[in-house]
Amino acid sequence: MIPNTARATDGYFSVGYGMKASGMGGAATATAKDTSGGANNPASMVWVKNRVDLGVTLFMPRRSADRSGLGPGLDGTSTSASNLFAIPEFGYNRMVNPKLAIGVSVYGNGGLNTNYPSGAFNCGHGPANMLCGSGTLGVNLIQLIVAPTISMKLDDKQSIGIAPLFGYQQFAAQGLQAFANTPNLSAAPSQVTNTGPQGSTGFGVRVGYMRKLSSALTFGAAYATRMHMSRFTQYSGLFAGAGSFDIPENFSLGIALLAMPKVTLAMDYQRINYSAIASVGDPSTNQSQLGAPNGPGFGWRDVNVLKLGASYAASSRLTLRAGYNHGSNPISSRDVTFNILAPGVTTDHFTLGGTYTQKNGGQLTIAFVRAFNNSVSGASLLPAFMGGAPAGNETIQLRADSVGIAYGRPF
Repeated sequence: MIPNTARATDGYFSVGYGMKASGMGGAATATAKDTSGGANNPASMVWVKNRVDLGVTLFMPRRSADRSGLGPGLDGTSTSASNLFAIPEFGYNRMVNPKLAIGVSVYGNGGLNTNYPSGAFNCGHGPANMLCGSGTLGVNLIQLIVAPTISMKLDDKQSIGIAPLFGYQQFAAQGLQAFANTPNLSAAPSQVTNTGPQGSTGFGVRVGYMRKLSSALTFGAAYATRMHMSRFTQYSGLFAGAGSFDIPENFSLGIALLAMPKVTLAMDYQRINYSAIASVGDPSTNQSQLGAPNGPGFGWRDVNVLKLGASYAASSRLTLRAGYNHGSNPISSRDVTFNILAPGVTTDHFTLGGTYTQKNGGQLTIAFVRAFNNSVSGASLLPAFMGGAPAGNETIQLRADSVGIAYGRPF
């Protein structure tokens, strides 16, 4: 199953991987609740034992962009029509012996999915979309990662784990003819827009460590390398590095505390190094051609994320969860124009969730995530495409809700 992965995000990483983590603000580095360890901390899988999980999330984003100060035809508001996505997740784990487990986690990243209408603007050559191209304006990123896991107990208090990361992503862009037709703006004008979807594959690795510091306190740490992906050659005139679009390295540290017999508190810190990926992190104001090694990108900064979560065992069968997730905004005012395509500006998320355990041991888990509205404003780069200076004002904004359900069962 390939998810259309636009979702409530820390940049374009998910707030939480696994439905139980989603209900706790994404805090999962020091917990072992389900088979999402390949996405969170591979060392957790050996504590999960034999288990399978399958879930789906409905994600409902609301994205819009507004421009003023450039005059009739160029000023106005546009709203993305893509506002409902189904995102699957899957995990499996099996104990080889009491100290060794093998498994797999399947998950996605996203947030770079937009679909703005055509014809509402006029850039001097007839009806156009908000970025002066023809037809619908937007991008579509599908990103799926399969993470086989091997985890091992070093003793009865600590474990290590490793997960090779096999990635598949697909990208398409449309409505960016102004980027292709402006002289010398792109190094490959025929490979900027409307060339259809293209797939890309690559790999990386995630490693993890967990330690029970006491009967009530657990520490976890995980690190994922940069995933080196094959180039989007059909978009070599759009992405810096002739179509390069790798997945950034990231790491997390977490603690989980059994504060009372029925109450668990968890906290994670995560760092995502977007700026090291040229197509994502290069400033959109770079004085170079699109697609060049140092060409303009989305200008995303590195993101720091704090994840807080709590769970309460209301009964032997019902567990309730709540959480808060705060991430720094990757987009600055300098880069608003390019990020009309990818307005990943939400910073604050509130989450709720719960699990009901059936008599046969099966677990039904739900999670709700509210990404509160946030916006970024800055001068438009449209005049700069014609040799002028940025002018006017553009504002991008995003708010979103998601509701997910998963079924898990030990065996």
